[in-house]
Amino acid sequence: QVQLVESGGGLVQPGRSLRLSCAVSESIFSRNAMAWYRRAPGKQRILIAMITIGGGTTNYADSVKGRFTISRDNANNMLYLQMNSLKAEDTAVYYCNTTPFRDDYWGQGTQVIVSS
Repeated sequence: QVQLVESGGGLVQPGRSLRLSCAVSESIFSRNAMAWYRRAPGKQRILIAMITIGGGTTNYADSVKGRFTISRDNANNMLYLQMNSLKAEDTAVYYCNTTPFRDDYWGQGTQVIVSS
């Protein structure tokens, strides 16, 4: 069964950190580059970070570069997003998916709210 389940979101003050996790079915994880996406209120969902299958290459949207770090644990089929120095504009629902994404892989996402 295809499954991508995000977790780790919450309410956090500006400047603080959060770590998001995504549990991924092995059949998906082992064969795909992975990415984190986010949908901010009133905006389209965008890709913010991606990582290759082996984990050796990562890329980030300019808006998160230098603050967010994507990583993967291939032994446990887990994808992570370490988010530091959070800003109000990082408020969004965060999703994991392959890259390119597949419409049938979208999960519920995890909500991140950055507010004082």
